Amino acid sequence: MICVKKATKLMLYGALIAVLFVALWVLENTLPKSTMLFTVLKKGVIYALLAVSMNLLNGFTGLFSLGQAGFMLIGAYTYAITTIPVAQRMAVYQYYEGGIVQFALPVFAAILLAGLMAALFAYLIGLPVLRLKSDYLAIATLGFAEILRALVQYDKFGPLTNGSNLLRKFPTFSSVLFPFAVVAVCLFLIVLLMNSTYGRAFKAIRDDEIAAEAMGINLARHKQLAFVISSFFAGVGGALLAMYQASVQASTFKVAMTYEILLIVVIGGMGSITGSVLASFLFIACSEWWLRFLDTEQFLFGVQVPLLRSGFRMVVFSVVIMVVVLFYRKGIMGDKELPDLFRRRKLPKEAIK
Repeated sequence: MICVKKATKLMLYGALIAVLFVALWVLENTLPKSTMLFTVLKKGVIYALLAVSMNLLNGFTGLFSLGQAGFMLIGAYTYAITTIPVAQRMAVYQYYEGGIVQFALPVFAAILLAGLMAALFAYLIGLPVLRLKSDYLAIATLGFAEILRALVQYDKFGPLTNGSNLLRKFPTFSSVLFPFAVVAVCLFLIVLLMNSTYGRAFKAIRDDEIAAEAMGINLARHKQLAFVISSFFAGVGGALLAMYQASVQASTFKVAMTYEILLIVVIGGMGSITGSVLASFLFIACSEWWLRFLDTEQFLFGVQVPLLRSGFRMVVFSVVIMVVVLFYRKGIMGDKELPDLFRRRKLPKEAIK
């Protein structure tokens, strides 16, 4: 019975992904590439992966980490450094005589390496940091992200990272199907993980560490595993973000980026993959598209509408977020997933009588 339910879930996800890719292909061959819709789709799907990777740690395992921007930075720099064509390296590393890396990896190999490098750093950092709990863990991971950003810009590491200068001229994507395909594979793997014994162990640790340990769950091992897996997907997301931006600079991976992703997780629902995905697209659509008109002066019947000027968009956006958090404290989806929306609610026996 359980296997049938799992197979039904996977079939539902597979059917939705197939329909989504057909719809994207139709849109790409119908609408002009410059439309804002494609910007929202590209950036939204990347943020969806980043939000789910953070939710895997904060929502499913109960570890409050704020180092997401640091692992994204590792992924972005790993991808950029290893994919710049050798013939273009002198132009990019013009202050460092072409840099020390003199090879170029294929795109998919570089994306995988970006995730692995982020996972490696997470493993090394997690050994001392995961002994901490709650706010102390958040402060430690936040400090790691800031230290890493400073080190990348350090001039002595310039032959590798190009210092505080831009990394550019690496392969990017023009089709919206590329990031959707990569993210779809990653989300599929995360769904399989959360429905496995490891996923149930993560949830048990989140709910009650003492009870989880009493049931034989190795807390240190599973926390380390969750931290490494979350960082792997954050590194992949960082590589995709580098491809989307067509350039990489450490100054863009600030603490505010981690806060944005955490906000998406909270809006979507802590412990819901579906919620993180939906909230990512809503967040990007509102901040980049739907509320953009609030940043320009508007006239109604010849009279200027007050307050509408540059920056007012973010004020309204912040108010909307506050309303959502106040009235939907568990987020849009809570801890529910997509199949739960199609499942009939069972009435208690007293109600049937």
